[in-house]
Amino acid sequence: MTSFERIYANQQAERELRRISNCYANLKDAPTRHKCFISYHGADATEVLAFVQRFEKVFIPRVIGITEDDPAINSENTEYIMDTIREKYLSDSTVTIVMMGSCTWSRKFIDWEIYSSLRRGKVDRLNGLLGIELPSIAEAEVKLPDRLSENLRNKGDGDGYARYWSYPRSEQALRNCIQDAFDARKIRDILINNSRSRKFRNSLCD
Repeated sequence: MTSFERIYANQQAERELRRISNCYANLKDAPTRHKCFISYHGADATEVLAFVQRFEKVFIPRVIGITEDDPAINSENTEYIMDTIREKYLSDSTVTIVMMGSCTWSRKFIDWEIYSSLRRGKVDRLNGLLGIELPSIAEAEVKLPDRLSENLRNKGDGDGYARYWSYPRSEQALRNCIQDAFDARKIRDILINNSRSRKFRNSLCD
């Protein structure tokens, strides 16, 4: 696949992800299906679409992310920006899934979405948080977004609020991961580390 073909395929995938999200917009959480916000880099849209389609019976997808076109994003008021992200983009989701590709760590909007997921603001909502590696980076050494990394369990250094998982092999495996993140909002919330300043620009990623 050429670079142009890859870009076109990702653009098509992003449109399909938005269509899927709109279909589920007004659906309430079911006993075994939590409403999940999918945080991802646009370059991974085709893989993310495959994930959503594969596991659509496990969770209710919310996949409309931040765009540069939103005038609120250019505000100088950080509190206002983060409240807007919570209310407009994360909406009524209860769990945030960060889909990890090779350059996900470099995107400022990924950081903002994680920040807002971990933040109790005016709307007083908190999302469970987990990262899932996409098949394209399986078994590779990949840099994680700093804010996600700071909330993971560290070897010999106690627990963390979030979890990072390999690509699920079954619906039940993913269901367990999402339920753990959902429960963490009440049983591990004291472990949240959200003190890092928000990322102001994208980083270079080869």
